Formats: sequence, structure tokens, C-alpha cells
Amino acid sequence: METELREPALTYNKKKWTEEEYLEMERTALDKHEYYRGEIFAMAGAGKIHNIISVNLLAILATQLKGKRCRPFGSDARMHIPQNSLYTYPDVAVYCNNNFDAEEDSFTEPVIIIEILSPSTRQYDRGQKFELYKDIPSLKEYILVDSENIYIEAFRKDENGQWPSEVCNQNNQLLALPFVELSVSLQDIYADTHLPSTV
Repeated sequence: METELREPALTYNKKKWTEEEYLEMERTALDKHEYYRGEIFAMAGAGKIHNIISVNLLAILATQLKGKRCRPFGSDARMHIPQNSLYTYPDVAVYCNNNFDAEEDSFTEPVIIIEILSPSTRQYDRGQKFELYKDIPSLKEYILVDSENIYIEAFRKDENGQWPSEVCNQNNQLLALPFVELSVSLQDIYADTHLPSTV
């Protein structure tokens, strides 16, 4: 069955856009948009707690990956999935091959993608967007970070191409990122958010 995007909201009245038209528009746009199979979707803005978590994650990963071959980027770094045409802006993505096309100014081949869930994007990030992310051959880990409770679900691709998950929901737990050989404290991820534990 063909995947359809339902969040973010479809915008503009033109029936179909080429990737070149989308990129030309996006480079001058004030807001960020996703592109998928000729259609353009307006992306929702992020709240205060979402932004705190994002900054925490980027600071932690940048520090721990300093001097290594992998590097984290935030939500201003556009990512392209050639396998299904999606252009999007993950909250945090880790790339290990410096694969960056200066002409298209889009990244490809992430090894880790982290999305911070909000009420408006939760279903999309867990469902349809995850299915599109699975088309990325290089992707090893997909991490969903709740912004209303201390709750993280980590999906890791196994040798059979399946995506079993692990839940972390306590401040004293560590989130393992085995592909880049790191462990990150939930206390550090959720620092200054004052969110409750789920149990």
C-alpha cells in the first residue's frame, strides 16, 4: 500500500511540484516545509519544552561525538530520502559520512534520527514518518522522545531488518545509542523540563 503523509498539513494549491521547485521555494521560505511525491506540507512549530529537549540532546551528542567521525545536526538541517522523495527536517539526526550536497544543501544517509514528540506530531512520527524513514539504508536507530512525560522509545534495526523497541522512562536510566557507542542519561536529556516520570 502506498504511503501517504497526513501531518504536517498540505499547503499551497498547485497540484504537483518538482523537487527543484520545492528546493528553490524552500531556500527563501520563512517557515519550513516537507516535500513528498510532488506535494508540499507545512511543518508545525515547536514549543518551549520541545526546544529545551532538542538543545539538551544536541549539546550532549556534540560533546560526546567531538573528534569522532559522526556529527549531530538539529532541525534546521534538511534531510533528503532519495528512495521515496521525502525532504524533511528531523529534530536531531546523526550523520557519519559527511554526505552533504552543497548544491542541494540537503543531507542524506543518517545513522540515527531522533524525533521529539508533541501532541500534533506524535501519531505521524510514530507511524507514517517512521515507515518513510525505514527506506533509508543507512538508518540504524530511530528514537522517539516524549515532550509531555519522561518517556523515550528507541527502535534499533536488527540483522533481520526488523525494528524492535526498548522503552526508557526513568530519570536514572541511560539511553543506549549502540551504533555510535554512546549512552545518554535521561536526566540530562530532560534537564530543566520538570517533566514527570510515567510510572
